[in-house]
Amino acid sequence: MAENPFKPDWVSCPGETMADILEERSCSSTEFAQRMGYSAKQVSELLKGRTTISFETACRLELVLGATADFWIAREAQYSGTVAHAQNKVKFTGQESWLSELPLKDMRRYGWLAPDLSVSDPVTACLRFFGVADVQAWRATYHNLLEMAAFRTSPTFHSQPGALAAWMRQGEIESAAIDCKPWHTAGFQRALSEIRPLTRKRDPRLFIPELTRCCAEHGVAVVIVRAPEGCRASGATRFLSEKKALLLLSFRYLSDDHFWFTFFHEAAHLLLHSKKALFLEGEKVSSVEEDEANEFAAHVLVPSEFQDKLEHLPVDRHDIRNFARMIGVSPGIILGQLQHLGRARRNQLDHLKVRFSWE
Repeated sequence: MAENPFKPDWVSCPGETMADILEERSCSSTEFAQRMGYSAKQVSELLKGRTTISFETACRLELVLGATADFWIAREAQYSGTVAHAQNKVKFTGQESWLSELPLKDMRRYGWLAPDLSVSDPVTACLRFFGVADVQAWRATYHNLLEMAAFRTSPTFHSQPGALAAWMRQGEIESAAIDCKPWHTAGFQRALSEIRPLTRKRDPRLFIPELTRCCAEHGVAVVIVRAPEGCRASGATRFLSEKKALLLLSFRYLSDDHFWFTFFHEAAHLLLHSKKALFLEGEKVSSVEEDEANEFAAHVLVPSEFQDKLEHLPVDRHDIRNFARMIGVSPGIILGQLQHLGRARRNQLDHLKVRFSWE
């Protein structure tokens, strides 16, 4: 008993082991109490497993029953751990149905879940991912997001609440790794003029690091997270604290015009609207804030002095390219604006847009 580690696969309290030893020695509980220097009540509680074995008690057991103090400490730890695990299993009973609300397949595929738990104990893996103790705590933590998703469900917004919550949570996790200076409203607004020329860069490996660095200088963590199945969001913004904001993008449509319009739209929410609100973009949703953000993005990409020329610009690839070069943005953005104005058909001249793909 002193040499071999104690790792049984059955559950019983340490008191049962004591009782077995006492029975073998024909030792009564009264005599055991006397030898331990404990009262009859203390020994009764010890034998029934109602008292945790302290180091002092383990040392007394070593002297009276012969096993080492380490044995009794390990015996108590094994029992306590097994009981706690059993209680957790009971606690999680019925929570498996919660998993059907989550994009579990993509959460595994994208590496969001702990590999050692994602299959063997998916409930625990998902709770750990969200940083909550149980499903009730998850619903309380993501109440506003889940309510917003439910409100926007059909006919204009088709995201599943659990998928949105998973996407947002991954954004929060990745934002923690971005070291940002404190939020600075005027600085961030000025930075948009530095960011705008990045629209002409075609390779995300070149423009995303610059975009992230520039925004972090003014308190904004820009995070790009691939949307899992069931999440139709293209962007979201919220202030994580008074000093740090999250601007989350999904690259949903994988085209430069949509990516950059969404970025500047989200930037508008940070600059123009409440720091206590969560803004979530998906399908077309009309509100004062959304209309303001749309107008802001459109005028950052095509400044006011060029808006009239845009409205009368011929839908011709050469004219579009020349106009884009003149004002310093990508041709895809100009085409996207013309499509938005109804002057170009949905797929017309689509070769002017830069298309991206997930590696």
